[in-house]
Amino acid sequence: MSAMLKIAGLGVSYGGLHALADVSLDVADGEFVTIVGPNGAGKTTLLKAISGAVRVESGHIEFRGRDVGALSPARRAALGIAHVPEGRRVFPSLTVLDNLELGSYRAAARPRRAESLEAVLALFPVLRSRAKQLAGSLSGGEQQMLALGRGLMAQPDLLLLDEPSQGLGPRIVEQIFETIAEIRRRRRLTILLVEQRVVEALELADRGYVLETGRVVLAGGRGALLADPRVQGAYLGA
Repeated sequence: MSAMLKIAGLGVSYGGLHALADVSLDVADGEFVTIVGPNGAGKTTLLKAISGAVRVESGHIEFRGRDVGALSPARRAALGIAHVPEGRRVFPSLTVLDNLELGSYRAAARPRRAESLEAVLALFPVLRSRAKQLAGSLSGGEQQMLALGRGLMAQPDLLLLDEPSQGLGPRIVEQIFETIAEIRRRRRLTILLVEQRVVEALELADRGYVLETGRVVLAGGRGALLADPRVQGAYLGA
């Protein structure tokens, strides 16, 4: 499999503090990769660097063989990178339907807007029944479904998911993870997931990276990471 995303020696700083230091990783076409690690490890910063939301200090980000480091977030989105940020970030004063349709602004997605909308509403039936409601009136779980649906409306090649379980109850979290697995099965979409729920995240993925204090400290296949004594000791309470 060829690398869709290739990151080499990535560095990002905020006010002189290193959020990411010499981070290198890759995601193959059609692969599901998870980034796990504690709070403050730099996981969110990594996704923001890929989508162009933060300035990169050093290193390279290649998407489909093209260096995208100098491109704006809008240009990266147009190339096929969709970022579903932490905290959901829906447009609360717009309807559910308006939020979803905004997701298909990418030129490549517009001709398939109706088809994409039907696929998203089939995936999240609750959004169909809430289509005319304001997004701000939805529950946290429904807003997360809306944020995921909006990301899928862009018909992305690479979906970046940042902490989709954040602030949600266990039952809703299980539902969200099941839906992510279903998206993968249906579309063979390339996914890079950032998540604190280490077991659930790694069980979904093909491979994973462990990020701590801005550095990759472990990398490997799903089974190898789940069996690693360091992962078990630090994250699984073993």
